[in-house]
Amino acid sequence: MNDKKIHEYQKLIRVKAHDGFMVVSFMVTKNHVHDPDILHTPIVLQIHGLLGHFLARGTPRLLPHALLKHGFNSLSINTRMAFAGQMTGRGIFDDTIHDIDAAVNLLGYMGFKNIFIMGYSLGASMAVNWAANRHHPKVRGLILEGIHYSLPKSQRRDFEKWGSNPTYDEIYDRAKKTLGSNPYESVDDETFVVYGSRGEGREPMSSEVFTYKSWWFMGGPEADRAMAYKHIGRVGLPILFIRGENDFLIEEWEPKELAKIVLDSGNPHVRIREIAGAKHDCMENPDMTLGEICDMLTVYSVKPGPDTIEESTMG
Repeated sequence: MNDKKIHEYQKLIRVKAHDGFMVVSFMVTKNHVHDPDILHTPIVLQIHGLLGHFLARGTPRLLPHALLKHGFNSLSINTRMAFAGQMTGRGIFDDTIHDIDAAVNLLGYMGFKNIFIMGYSLGASMAVNWAANRHHPKVRGLILEGIHYSLPKSQRRDFEKWGSNPTYDEIYDRAKKTLGSNPYESVDDETFVVYGSRGEGREPMSSEVFTYKSWWFMGGPEADRAMAYKHIGRVGLPILFIRGENDFLIEEWEPKELAKIVLDSGNPHVRIREIAGAKHDCMENPDMTLGEICDMLTVYSVKPGPDTIEESTMG
């Protein structure tokens, strides 16, 4: 990066998904007055983890401004799973594909030529679900930080490890009885607490709150779209996997197995990088994390050239 001062431009943007949900987003770019090629500069569409961007620490909060120092733009979106989504029943994992649709379409409409989708933790699974089922000609790659091989498998593993109350199977039985034969359309939903889901005891930091419906589509044994290993083989985009060396949520084998599925499917554009010294949040080692991400953005961006007409085939 040269020594020229970067003029930061920040903007809150609201965009409506096709089903009416309002996606709140935060754009950080180089000031277009000082950069005539801003639309060719890579922009990272960042998808949050459990909390959402405006409450989270680490990658969701730190990455946009760090990227800008390296000359790259970002748009961070809060999907319907942000904040209390899983506690109110609003946060249905399957429906987040519409939130990403809205954000990608917005960036395409604004004229950005090089869009990269980056998901952090839960958001990485959302990104895989989107990329396996959608195509947009301006989306150039996928960056997956701390991705679960399968959210339901991870949740069962954690519940069994810490001896949750209720158990994973007890929750499944209760959810089936509560939601009935059509969980998605069911109006019978309840909020519940899982004690000992993330650690020993009943302390708040060791427990989680869901509704049966949000749990069914994110962590239940029938949450098909949250099982990245089933879908990632359909992703034709270049993919960068990053995982903290000391990640306590994602086991070392998980990104490796997902990468193998991608390679076996015929997509050779796969990178796996372990971030030294980092835990679940790779921005605990910002230099290495940014180096890997910026390299991905540089390698797979399309450079400015004669304008061509490109049609979106997004569903």
